[in-house]
Amino acid sequence: MPESSTATAIAKTRTRKPRLDKVCADADELAREAAEEAGDGIGEHLSVEAEDERVVTHYFECTLPGYRGWRWAVVLSRVPRARVATVSETALLPGPDALRAPAWVPWADRLEAGEVGTGEVLPTDEDDDRLMPAYTYSEDDAVEDIAYELGVGRERVMNRFGRTEAAQRWYEGDRGPTAPIAEAAPASARCGTCGFFLPLAGSMRSAFGACANLYSSEDARVVSADHGCGAHSQIAEFVDTTPQGVVQSETVYDDEGSEVL
Repeated sequence: MPESSTATAIAKTRTRKPRLDKVCADADELAREAAEEAGDGIGEHLSVEAEDERVVTHYFECTLPGYRGWRWAVVLSRVPRARVATVSETALLPGPDALRAPAWVPWADRLEAGEVGTGEVLPTDEDDDRLMPAYTYSEDDAVEDIAYELGVGRERVMNRFGRTEAAQRWYEGDRGPTAPIAEAAPASARCGTCGFFLPLAGSMRSAFGACANLYSSEDARVVSADHGCGAHSQIAEFVDTTPQGVVQSETVYDDEGSEVL
């Protein structure tokens, strides 16, 4: 037989579904007794499936409250030429339509931006890819001022990846140029030209700053330089704030009801 034909025959043998063993399949009462010894809520016999040569699994309905769609599974097997099946294992397993808890998601993957509130603590991993030791070259002038002062200042600082990630998040968020408040503001009323704009230090200076306008809804928030709002310090230069189309009417005196003293 050619080598390719031999490989095909082996592959078919491995993928072929095993034949249902009659001795094990007929031992449904033995399977029920094993299930009743393992737990409660044994319902009607649902099915029997071949797992391997002379190995089958009997499935029974689970009637326990809260286990809708679950099944008791009892595995039976027999040795070659034996006429009696024996119990291999018993387990309570979820069926295709079983009611199950959602898949576990690690807490770090469940967190969303801004979820850490008052009184809550969120530890930062030692290997957080946004941070690096402060003595490492950071390509940030503000950080390099203290880079060699070991033992002074912060132990870790944001690296280029961390700063870029933060800048992208801020720029695409509610404090960027596409925010509704910025698009509704006059085109020239950009934060970078506002007297209340306090630029950040370091590599973020050219793109972001904090708003310090008491009357702006962005007060005390980090905004992009091309963000904007109607509380710009030079707003009067960008829009006409004087009343338009208001005509003063003639003064009219009504003295018909006047009393002469």
